[in-house]
Amino acid sequence: MNIVAEIEKENMKEKVPQFKVGDLVDVHVKTVEGEKERIQIFNGTVISKRGSGNRVTFTVRRVVQGEGVERVFPLHSPNIVDIVVKKSHKVRRAKLYYLRDRKGKSARLKEIRRRVKKTVKAETTAPVVVAAEAPTETTEAPAETIKAVKDTNVEAKAKVEKKDEKSST
Repeated sequence: MNIVAEIEKENMKEKVPQFKVGDLVDVHVKTVEGEKERIQIFNGTVISKRGSGNRVTFTVRRVVQGEGVERVFPLHSPNIVDIVVKKSHKVRRAKLYYLRDRKGKSARLKEIRRRVKKTVKAETTAPVVVAAEAPTETTEAPAETIKAVKDTNVEAKAKVEKKDEKSST
């Protein structure tokens, strides 16, 4: 491997967010003002991606007060804190430069809606397997205790019914 490739590999980010041309993204950019550092969010549509290795750049376009603003970001820059994909749009081109000439409804892109698969609770919870050396014996409760529990339930229901009759009269 040559020296240039090794140096580029050192400067690349390990975890790069997945986005494509046509996505509506929020780019979190670290800005330095004097001694203070803050994160500023630039949101817009990705209109182009270019380059390879650690030289990958992408252009984000948004319209502010009727004026189009484009900004080019290096993907592997330490000043790019995060890239959040808000929406994805259906595009048929690699570069969306034609959006520069359009205004209003003609500048819209068709959104791709992704369905979220619902998971069943039985699939998400893993069955618990207990390894027992000796077989466990189950003991049944005596019939007297079961009868006592049933009697208390019947008595409780009777009390509730009496209260209902008194309140209705």
